[in-house]
Amino acid sequence: MKVLLVANYIPDRQKSMARYADMLHAELLKRGYAVEIVRPAPLATRFFAPGNRLFRWLAYIDKYILFPPMLWLRARRADIVHVCDHSNSMYLRWAGKTTRLITAHDALAIRSALGQIPQNPTRASGVALQRWILRSLRHADQIVCVSEKTRSDYEALLPGGPAMSVVPNPLGSSFYPAHAADVARMRAGLDLAAGDEYLLHVGKDNWYKNRPGVLRIMAELRKNPRFGSVRLVMAGARLPASLKDAARELQGVVECAGPGDDQLRALYSGALALLFPSFEEGFGWPILEAQACGCPVITTARPPMAQVAGSAAILIDPEDTVGAAHTIAVRIGEVDALRSAGLENVRAYSLEKTMEQYCALYQALTSELSGI
Repeated sequence: MKVLLVANYIPDRQKSMARYADMLHAELLKRGYAVEIVRPAPLATRFFAPGNRLFRWLAYIDKYILFPPMLWLRARRADIVHVCDHSNSMYLRWAGKTTRLITAHDALAIRSALGQIPQNPTRASGVALQRWILRSLRHADQIVCVSEKTRSDYEALLPGGPAMSVVPNPLGSSFYPAHAADVARMRAGLDLAAGDEYLLHVGKDNWYKNRPGVLRIMAELRKNPRFGSVRLVMAGARLPASLKDAARELQGVVECAGPGDDQLRALYSGALALLFPSFEEGFGWPILEAQACGCPVITTARPPMAQVAGSAAILIDPEDTVGAAHTIAVRIGEVDALRSAGLENVRAYSLEKTMEQYCALYQALTSELSGI
């Protein structure tokens, strides 16, 4: 079987989506598939830096004018065209008569553009783009969602649309309990003493990550003597100016900007728990990453976070700061049990299982659409 994977435009710097496409490519090759990966080439933008005012418009030329005809030619020689990111759904119709599958990682931008998430307003150009993405998804023969929550969102957005299934994201091999020496090195680099307990938050500055809520919950926890000296490590994007004052007032907050996998693994492994009170997610990678490193998880009692965490997490309401802090304080003594349950939970998210599901889908789709 010949599979054509459609990946993201490299200058857009969507690293997680690039890793996802590369993972599929490598794993399909191992399983004997004739697989090729294609993506828009940076031709119109090659003489411009991403910060240049013309860059975005020239990138549109690369992505939506130059790339589609090339994709049409490549698709004619494939049995399956698999678009690896739903934001590239406009490429589906360029697959011609070839079987078309697309992976949907979340519906947050689309729902925001439709006014369903008022706390995340979208500019007119963004509304037009997201509506185009949504319309284009109807060209798929199959939409594969990374969580039940994401499928539920798309079933509501696309009534009577393409068939949908769920293939959860796999946890790769980068996350496992770190060696004590690596944890000690990480602590030294962040000026954390060997005996310092800390809660860890991992995320960018997107509205749904609820970083202000992380600080509010931590401030409430500090009223409890058990958490009086517990510190907070904020890993990921740097705190914006709007949160700097709150972090300074809270004290004991440590920023760790852009950690690599090694440092992140050490952060998870040394933490008292991951504090992950997101309002929304498409999946919730940090939950599994933490559990794989033996880090107890505190997260939101909503899908998909609660679904991904399974029974191995302390679940809270991210909008009830006092209630969240109370629940954490009451259940923090369960960390050893949560650690063991988390290590068991991640076994359901193996790369092997993900690839088995994709291969079965490829076979079923090509058989069904060829009339076999």
